[in-house]
Amino acid sequence: MGARRGRDRPRGRDAQATRGTEARVVKEPVLITGGSGFIGSNIADSFLADGHEVVVFDNLSRPGVEQNLRWLEGRHGSRVRAMQADLRDEASLREAVRDASAVIHLAAQTAVTTSLTNPIDDFEVNARGTINLLEAVRATGRRIPVLFASTNKVYGCLEALEMAEATDRYVPADESIRASGIGEDQPLDFHTPYGCSKGVADQYVLDYARSYGLPAAVLRMSCIYGPRQFGTEDQGWVAHFLIRALEGKPISVYGDGKQVRDILHVADAVAAYRAVLKDIDRLSGQAFNLGGGPMNAVSLLAVLREIERLVERRLPVTHGEWRQGDQHYFVANTSRLLARTGWQPRMGWRDGLADLAAWLRANRSLPAAPERIRA
Repeated sequence: MGARRGRDRPRGRDAQATRGTEARVVKEPVLITGGSGFIGSNIADSFLADGHEVVVFDNLSRPGVEQNLRWLEGRHGSRVRAMQADLRDEASLREAVRDASAVIHLAAQTAVTTSLTNPIDDFEVNARGTINLLEAVRATGRRIPVLFASTNKVYGCLEALEMAEATDRYVPADESIRASGIGEDQPLDFHTPYGCSKGVADQYVLDYARSYGLPAAVLRMSCIYGPRQFGTEDQGWVAHFLIRALEGKPISVYGDGKQVRDILHVADAVAAYRAVLKDIDRLSGQAFNLGGGPMNAVSLLAVLREIERLVERRLPVTHGEWRQGDQHYFVANTSRLLARTGWQPRMGWRDGLADLAAWLRANRSLPAAPERIRA
């Protein structure tokens, strides 16, 4: 992940038309750091389809993201401008933000495990890289909106949250939390180098809104999944489970599998980012929890059962020790986001898993006709 100077990639083909090519072209580009990644490419496609130009700022270090960039270039042609560069490259950041109409900041070191192995690199990318970006925006002298992709890990392991153990999941003993989830009033409690680096960045973005009047907001994301995700064992567990299942390979679960997350389809995540950006002057300086909420709260075991139904066979699953920093339960209370923007998730988790499975089969040469479950 060494820093490289900003360099435009060859631009993509214009031949494949989309509905966005018929829209009025918006010349001031939206800058998306990490724009070749899973969430970034989906957000980029949304803006491009509406006629915007997009600068994709990405060091292309994550396996598979080059495919997402080629997909964007193939669909939208020259309205995609790719800069292969790193957040630690301050000159490239200044160039990238120069004409930007808005910044969606997604680029990051994303794995807790990697942060534990190399905490310095994790800090330099997530914390220092975010400061570099904020300073590049501030140096323009323009009020460029910035949306930052934070994480539920800023709330720590939630050890003080009293839990009850059900057959296949952990649930809060407090019925009000069970009904609505964890709100933004939950005290911040950074755990692991990853949690610390993302938490520092989260707070700097909010403070730049206070100290410098930068129109900026933070979205603290739960587990996002969907098309264009190349999930691994360390990050992107929903896609990783599905990929392993479709390939007929064993799945490793760390802990007992009863840990609960509110998984959110990427189409709903894109809608949330766009809703906040649309009203950024009013929402600046605020943090919002972003997840599927109680209606999409599922344990790992429940997801595995649904994947078995989708692939029509039993899954070989092994269990390992709990991972450091893992939460037994996190479900986002998204009522603040609903109240401020009207946003709420539209896709249920079962439909979302089916959508991701269909995309993986169509795009990763995975089996289309699985064996039947044996009794």
